[in-house]
Amino acid sequence: MLSSRRFLALTFAAVALAGCASRYDAPADLGDDDAFCKQNGIAVGSPEYVACRKDRDVQRSNAVTRANRAQRDLGDYMMQNPSRP
Repeated sequence: MLSSRRFLALTFAAVALAGCASRYDAPADLGDDDAFCKQNGIAVGSPEYVACRKDRDVQRSNAVTRANRAQRDLGDYMMQNPSRP
């Protein structure tokens, strides 16, 4: 009876924590692209604004690519170097 309650509690905890950790989330460190471009005095709709937003998109894409590569490299390392208890 006690072990089934523990198992159920651990299952619910794992599901709750899994929702917090998503590999495909965009990095939050770049902030709001619109606010960034407006802050630099670029008028909305101008060619400079479009270029600014494109640059931010490229930066965000590069950050996601780096994060994915780091995750993949970590998985490869763990598969090649297993620890034996």
